[in-house]
Amino acid sequence: MTEQQTEQKEQQTEPQKLSNSKAVIAYLAERFPLCFSLEGEAKPLKIGIFQDLATALEHDETVSKTQLRHALRQYTSNWRYLYGCKVGAERVDLQGESCGVLEQEHADHAAEQLQQAKAKIAERKAQMRAALKAKNAEKTSAEKQRNDRASRKPSGAPKAVRQLKTHKPQSAVKRENTVRPAVNLTPVKVENLLKGQQVKVKLAEKANRATVLEVMKDSARVQLQSGIMLNVAFEHLYNVE
Repeated sequence: MTEQQTEQKEQQTEPQKLSNSKAVIAYLAERFPLCFSLEGEAKPLKIGIFQDLATALEHDETVSKTQLRHALRQYTSNWRYLYGCKVGAERVDLQGESCGVLEQEHADHAAEQLQQAKAKIAERKAQMRAALKAKNAEKTSAEKQRNDRASRKPSGAPKAVRQLKTHKPQSAVKRENTVRPAVNLTPVKVENLLKGQQVKVKLAEKANRATVLEVMKDSARVQLQSGIMLNVAFEHLYNVE
């Protein structure tokens, strides 16, 4: 077996140190079940029990004196232990043997510790409730703001649409408000149509004044006042009133 293997084997056989006070208390309850307990009301401990533990576990490499001290502090400040510290309650040693009774002074101290512990818990709970209430209020306020913004959007949109629908250019309004006079047109008699005669030519629903330049078989060549000359069928020629 090599030196490295020997070292690894020794490390594996070495007892592991307990990691925290909770593990130490569980270990003490296993080693001294008549003294320490993990459930129910805890018994008041003998005054000076730390020294007894240090002696009893002197060669126990799984727990140190520092760990024992921290574990005892945690065990004796637990609510289970403080509830059991009443006047006249019997103290016990590591073997569970009676080592005297709890005096008034110690009982009062335990009751004061219990009251302080409860007050701290109540204060912590109140802070948590206040923080939760503030968070909920902030969330409610944010939701209300979002809802208000959302509710305002629909009311504004139709108004804009209505404005777009109802708004018309002034020129269109003027055109609508302008009443066009009715025009009565009398078709010309083709047999009486002469060159140089003044007529009206209907183009695009509008009667334009023109002069006959030439009379042909089915139409007449005319010249509009704008100077444009074109051939117009007889049915689109009307007399000038």
